[in-house]
Amino acid sequence: MTQALDGLSAVADRYDVFLFDMWGCLHDGIRAFPGVADLLAQLRKRGKRCIVISNAPRLVASLRRQMPGFGLDPDAFDGIVTSGEDAWQALVADTHKLGRRFLHVGSALNLGDPAAIGLEIVADVDAADFILATGPAGDGTLDMNSFGAMLAKAHERDLPLLCANPDLEVLRGEQRFLCAGTLAQAYEAIGGRTLYHGKPHAGVYRRALGFAGDVAASRVLALGDAMRTDVAGARAFGLDQVFVSGGIHAEGLQAPIGTLPSSEAMAALAQRFGFAPTYMLAELRW
Repeated sequence: MTQALDGLSAVADRYDVFLFDMWGCLHDGIRAFPGVADLLAQLRKRGKRCIVISNAPRLVASLRRQMPGFGLDPDAFDGIVTSGEDAWQALVADTHKLGRRFLHVGSALNLGDPAAIGLEIVADVDAADFILATGPAGDGTLDMNSFGAMLAKAHERDLPLLCANPDLEVLRGEQRFLCAGTLAQAYEAIGGRTLYHGKPHAGVYRRALGFAGDVAASRVLALGDAMRTDVAGARAFGLDQVFVSGGIHAEGLQAPIGTLPSSEAMAALAQRFGFAPTYMLAELRW
């Protein structure tokens, strides 16, 4: 049964390492939540390790540059892991043996230099060896209606799709935007082959705990607002979880940021996903 917390201070002494989701947890896509700075300061004062583990489809260096715009200091964390970096490093290492030419769906800001690692971006699916999906274009949109023909052709050619952000949607303030996971899900629905980097898959957890030193899983706590990725991924990796109810599920739970959902609403959410988180917080606060 999920334990509701007034603040993280109630359980902080049980853990040495804290893995923080970003969107919907540390910030709302526009600015950091009010209690975040104090919470991080309290954890650092106690010698805890704080690590970001984000499904942001961009490289870590790019995310570090972006964080001050949300009111977050990247140096407040012992490490930063993104699904975009994890996917890019797989391309650098040629982990999946996907070929050299790829069609990119997403913003160019999400990529490193393809030529530097022997890859080439192509403009047409007929010239591609695989599809790299990092998310919306630079304007923040992902128009699913425009991708049907491309996905059908990719499936006809049996091209793999590498998804650098398994999230289906993200909140920016009160607006919802589709993520690369929605495109990957649509490709799977027609029988397409997909590969994922990011939560809930284990690779990003292994990368994140590389910043943690020698620590038992029982001393690591993962915090996030998405049941499908944050909670499910941590559970599968053997970690306790804090579900932040004021994030992506707040509307469905009828619990705006700062308020906890009713026990009935939370029970329904747990039944829908088939599991319940270890703890629940209305928002990040000490």
